[in-house]
Amino acid sequence: MSNYAELNDENIVVNVIVADANFVATQTDKNYVLCEVGGIGWTFNGTNFIAPQPYGSWTLDSDHNWQPPTPKPDGMYSWNEEELVWVAI
Repeated sequence: MSNYAELNDENIVVNVIVADANFVATQTDKNYVLCEVGGIGWTFNGTNFIAPQPYGSWTLDSDHNWQPPTPKPDGMYSWNEEELVWVAI
């Protein structure tokens, strides 16, 4: 048994199932991709699953991870998108 992501026409994950390859092969009306990571709302770019963008100011790096405009400081912080700063919590 493996995890499979069901993709819509825009390659967005709409469902994740645990199934065997034989079952997935019989699902001709659905687009399933084997996945180890990812979840509903993630995008599949043909190779990687990419999480939804957490904030409009964050950018995708070469490892397909979202990065804030400034690195998160050590400790407990939350991102404030309006002011584009980390706020201690």
